[in-house]
Amino acid sequence: MSFPATASQTVGPYFSIGLSYLNSVSVCAESAEGEHISISGQVLDGDGVPVPDAQLELWQADDKGRFAGFDPGESGATAEDFQGFARIPTDERGVFRFHTIRPGTVVTLEGTSQAPHIVVLLFMRGLLKHLVTRIYFANDPRNTGDPVLLTVPPERRQTLLAEPTAEQPEQYRWDIRLQGENETVFFAY
Repeated sequence: MSFPATASQTVGPYFSIGLSYLNSVSVCAESAEGEHISISGQVLDGDGVPVPDAQLELWQADDKGRFAGFDPGESGATAEDFQGFARIPTDERGVFRFHTIRPGTVVTLEGTSQAPHIVVLLFMRGLLKHLVTRIYFANDPRNTGDPVLLTVPPERRQTLLAEPTAEQPEQYRWDIRLQGENETVFFAY
């Protein structure tokens, strides 16, 4: 017996229904240890038009490079006031903003050091599968040795770098461009 192929389907048009209770504006509590920062930006399509109904899922280590709920080796437990995860929706102008702490260097199980970064999964209507990218921090000297960042061509790495604002260095700007000039680097998985 053979079965007909199932048609693929994009997410939407009611992507956010039933998910809003998971939305947050913070990866950690105000009491979390570490350098508190905020990151804001905008999700833009290939024509530079804002995407008003995208959702970012964030996963990151704490300031010591530890992930909540996962303790490889002797790094210790993560504090209760650090979740390390958040789901951030864009507004009607495609803008997102969240509060977190600057992550520390992550050491993999193989002993390789990764520069401080935040893993970002992007969900939105029109996608069959979410997109995966990372936020690194501009001018961090550890970026030069990050094994993932080194796989990206040098001329495209700036799309992964959050830049501190001139007025308030604890506030960073990072935009997601889905296509076109300065398209954000997305990773295969």
